[in-house]
Amino acid sequence: MKHITVLKFSLPCILWLAGSAAMAQQHQHGSGTMSSSLPAASPYAGQQAREIKALSAAQTQDLLAGKGMELAKAAELNGYPGPMHTLELAQPLELSAQQKQHTEALLARHKAEARALGEQLVQAERELDAAFAARRIDAATLAGYTQRIGQLQAALRASHLRTHLQQTEFLTSEQVSRYAQLRGYTASADSSPSPSPSPSPSPSHQR
Repeated sequence: MKHITVLKFSLPCILWLAGSAAMAQQHQHGSGTMSSSLPAASPYAGQQAREIKALSAAQTQDLLAGKGMELAKAAELNGYPGPMHTLELAQPLELSAQQKQHTEALLARHKAEARALGEQLVQAERELDAAFAARRIDAATLAGYTQRIGQLQAALRASHLRTHLQQTEFLTSEQVSRYAQLRGYTASADSSPSPSPSPSPSPSHQR
């Protein structure tokens, strides 16, 4: 009888312990689910320390230096050479002295224009950033800032594309084709596979 009484009191204890363990496990599982569902950090994290939030340090330097920044791709990849690479390839392109002189002058003019526009664009982005940082911007002033930035971006890209147009006028069609080959845009005639030799006629067809 005593043995049976012990079992009667032990069974509720066992059930209570099992239930407590299950609840604890469920709580841990739920906590893990909540922590894993938290959103990932923004890809912008760290960029809040930039001097100009919309521009990286490299982009700022490229604008101030008048670099291409892929703004002339529409021209470059459609058969309109640029002056900088034309000068780099002057020897294989067999540029004449006059062509080289025109190309050097064009590049100098373009670089001066691109640097000036790049400097204005960096300043416009700096002013927009400062207005947001100081909480002194509204819809009207925002429109003015973005309109100015858009105009400068358009002018800068037009400068790069226009330079490619002008450069192409200095070159012959053969030089333009050779430029594309040297830049890797088209297959070189030297690298094209040679035609297979014609099969020798069979003895029955030989005379």
